[in-house]
Amino acid sequence: MKRIVVLGSTGSIGVQTLDVVRALPESFAIVGLAAGWNHGLLASQLAEFSPRMAWADGGGSFDAERVGMEDMVTEPDVDLVMVATTGRAGLGPTLAALRAGKQVALANKEVIVMAGEVVTETARAHGAALLPVDSEPSAIWQCLRGEEQPARKLILTASGGPFRTRPLGEIAGATPAEALAHPTWAMGRKISVDSATLMNKGFEVIECRWLFSVPYERIEVVVHPQSVVHSMVELADGSVKAQLGPPDMRLPIQHA
Repeated sequence: MKRIVVLGSTGSIGVQTLDVVRALPESFAIVGLAAGWNHGLLASQLAEFSPRMAWADGGGSFDAERVGMEDMVTEPDVDLVMVATTGRAGLGPTLAALRAGKQVALANKEVIVMAGEVVTETARAHGAALLPVDSEPSAIWQCLRGEEQPARKLILTASGGPFRTRPLGEIAGATPAEALAHPTWAMGRKISVDSATLMNKGFEVIECRWLFSVPYERIEVVVHPQSVVHSMVELADGSVKAQLGPPDMRLPIQHA
């Protein structure tokens, strides 16, 4: 039984993480949940999973022990921390969990973008496991497992987003609703917009540079609108390994 804390439990990745836990109750137990403004959803999650610890931005009333995120992730009974927050809010708890030697499933790519060297060095120094949850880095991670030689090249795939076939001149006038209508993935609002502008793919390149210690010149991006091949690795002998699957974030979540 693996005991889990979920930071950002009411967001897209947090909700899907709880889907996985719900489907595999014999394998996982929730010991802590932390959320932002959606106190109503958090309350229902607390009622269902009965964790002993909880935290909510701006307060909120609940029966679980109120524990700050950085304290929550270092508790002795925590085995794995799912960092599903967005932005810099995830940095402090991520570093705290790594210093405590926890397994950290990292869905917050901004943490690596802003502090990749610090995060990866902290994991190494404390013998902590840093597990990528983002679909493309997770695919790279899966392809590299068991390989004794370093990869010649990492190849990230990109759907191209909702504006892939739109003329450049039309994109400036696109509406928020159009930007949120991703053709293959069901995601939160921020990452959907970042995917529409391709900013998200830039983040993933930076993420892979730090997670896998590969220089930027050995990381490529190819457009693959179907989102079936999640990433590929070219090995030293010229062969290529790829990870394929439906565009469902619960798969990389479960793998982590």
